[in-house]
Amino acid sequence: MIFVLSVLDQNAAQGARIGPQGVSFALTPQIDTTLGAQALEGVIGFKDAGSGAQRGLAIVAEPGPPLPGVDDTPAPGSEPAPQARAASALTLPVALVFALLGGLILNLMPCVLPILSVKALGLVHGAQSGQARRHGALFFVGVMATFLLLAGLLIALQQGGAALGWGFQLQEPWFMGALALLFFLIGLNLLGAFEIGTGAQNIGADLAGRGGDLGAFFTGALAVVAATPCTAPFMAGAMGFAASQPPAVSLLVFAALGFGFALPFTLLSFIPGFQKWIPKPGPWMDRFKQALAFPMFATAAWAAWVMTAQTGPDGLLGLAAVMVACAAVVWGFATFQGWRGRTATALVAALLVAAVVGVMRPLPYEEEPWSPQRVEELRAEGRTVFVNFTADWCVTCQANERLVLATPTVARALSDSDAVYLKADWTNRDALIAQTLAGFGRDGVPLYLVYHPNAPEPLILPQILTPQSVAAALHQQ
Repeated sequence: MIFVLSVLDQNAAQGARIGPQGVSFALTPQIDTTLGAQALEGVIGFKDAGSGAQRGLAIVAEPGPPLPGVDDTPAPGSEPAPQARAASALTLPVALVFALLGGLILNLMPCVLPILSVKALGLVHGAQSGQARRHGALFFVGVMATFLLLAGLLIALQQGGAALGWGFQLQEPWFMGALALLFFLIGLNLLGAFEIGTGAQNIGADLAGRGGDLGAFFTGALAVVAATPCTAPFMAGAMGFAASQPPAVSLLVFAALGFGFALPFTLLSFIPGFQKWIPKPGPWMDRFKQALAFPMFATAAWAAWVMTAQTGPDGLLGLAAVMVACAAVVWGFATFQGWRGRTATALVAALLVAAVVGVMRPLPYEEEPWSPQRVEELRAEGRTVFVNFTADWCVTCQANERLVLATPTVARALSDSDAVYLKADWTNRDALIAQTLAGFGRDGVPLYLVYHPNAPEPLILPQILTPQSVAAALHQQ
């Protein structure tokens, strides 16, 4: 149901009851306490039991006595889910305890381990420089600020009617790509490819010290981001309770979760005399730091894998281009001392990304999977058939598809000749495709064929295509 948010808590259970004269709902007020005292206009959304289609009804609910004949039997599907019932059984103090325990346990989850390693190394540096407490406090602030920012955004979107939950930002491909790139750069930094903040040494010691504070703060923020894919014990009940509460209560529960998450490291930073247990700096720190790069690369690979599932191979290609460009910039800044060399490297990297993104365009027409039977069916209908034997690992194939077959010239030629585009994908082994290729004297891809209705044999196009050559082949009779 969708109503003015100040009137109705649309996340609360609405308990539909069906009777011979209509349907009733038990509605929970949100902020405006006039619910039930005046007419309420809104939209009821429901799913058609027969077709499964989503439908909606605009209604005006007038104040009045309950509908006669409406009993207390819940309508099918109107009861809250078991998780919702369990969450509603919690009280605020219990939910806060659950959130605190969940945050503590979250430190031990696999998704947070890479950042725990960085925190441990930072603790060594902070203890030896006498800034352990300061860095611990800034880490705490970074954790709490990020938790509350994510919680506030989640609550705002939920109040707007979006069906979102913990980790909602991980559903955005751009966020997963940015996360993969971030962990990739952190890994390069840990391996010594570049050092964050070395340029500040020429500006002044105060700026360099301020960079250390920022590092402590953003380590806390990054730890929260890395923790969002995981759900620790006790977290589910606490967040289920938070989702059914007003925004202020929800923020309080999320704050307890962030407090539990930040507590262990912060306490270690403030324990008196803890510094004497910290190992002294030495060559072991460089080896340890370099070893930490590999959990970062593993996390980057995981984020790239998730993004590929969201966007397909094209998204992964774009991310890979950005990663290569960033690595080139890192190399350029480490190799060249003058601004000219560094600027040239940055421009080449930008051109690389622009070139890859520029060719990442979908076909402006529909394609069908190839089969000999489909070719014969279309020819029997008198249609022209264009067949593309290709593979994702074939660079020539991909260049032809992006730079030629996706152009308006080819799309117009396919439309004008009433042709059907068939794709024979040989990315994985396929005995039928291999046999067909051998029949045309080929042992690999690409192979491009044009079948005309009145021609006994297909026309074989060259392996390097141009829009004009494809259009001419389609128009040839």
